[in-house]
Amino acid sequence: MLPVRIIPCLDVRDGRVVKGVKFRGLRDQGDPAELARAYEEQGADEVVVLDVTATTEARGTRLDTVAAVRARLSVPLTVGGGIGGIEDAAALLEAGADKVAVNTAALRRPELLSELAARFGSQCVVVSIDALGCGGAPGGDGGYEVVVRSGTERVARGAIAWAREAVERGAGEILLTSIDRDGTRSGYELTLLRAVRSVVRVPIVASGGADSPAHMADAVGAGADAVLAASIFHQGNWTVEGVKEALARLEVSVRPGYREAVSA
Repeated sequence: MLPVRIIPCLDVRDGRVVKGVKFRGLRDQGDPAELARAYEEQGADEVVVLDVTATTEARGTRLDTVAAVRARLSVPLTVGGGIGGIEDAAALLEAGADKVAVNTAALRRPELLSELAARFGSQCVVVSIDALGCGGAPGGDGGYEVVVRSGTERVARGAIAWAREAVERGAGEILLTSIDRDGTRSGYELTLLRAVRSVVRVPIVASGGADSPAHMADAVGAGADAVLAASIFHQGNWTVEGVKEALARLEVSVRPGYREAVSA
């Protein structure tokens, strides 16, 4: 198995990093470019920037924010929020993104994923799936449904079936967020992870609920190729370097930290 990627997430609103619980009660956490650089220096393998109000405000992600982050960052950057078509994705890639994460627009018109993959390559296309538990059989589509517009709108679509279709249409990676766990620091939704892993072969980035390296190790055991976190990094509970050291002690393969890479 490839080393697990540790990915800080910067949820951005009006050019500032914010964080809440289940996408509610957003609080300011700082400047995205400064935080991105700090996390890279701690050993982050990638950074994700999500404009959490772009879709609900019917606009694209702010390109100046993306460009400012890229200017301070050398590791891969994934950007999502408000991507409605090829032109939006192209603008983000031109501004400095390495990958684009698509959510609401892909649910509305699944052909968009195929068009993005044909134009930019599947390696650039991430399908962002926000899943909400809705009862029913654990791990099945009766157990999880997709929500869009930053978690504000339910759609009549099972999360597991959508993950399968999205990959078939060209998505090269899945950013899988449990809305039930987001910001709660109660651990990732492992049943959801296992269910999606059972139907796709592309990398899965686990998101929503991390409070400790032990939670991250659990996610890897459930099928995640990368683990994304926000609160534990923004609030200073853990550094990326500290997470990697703890995961290594838990026998999870990780990439070298920043200081190790610099001294090598």
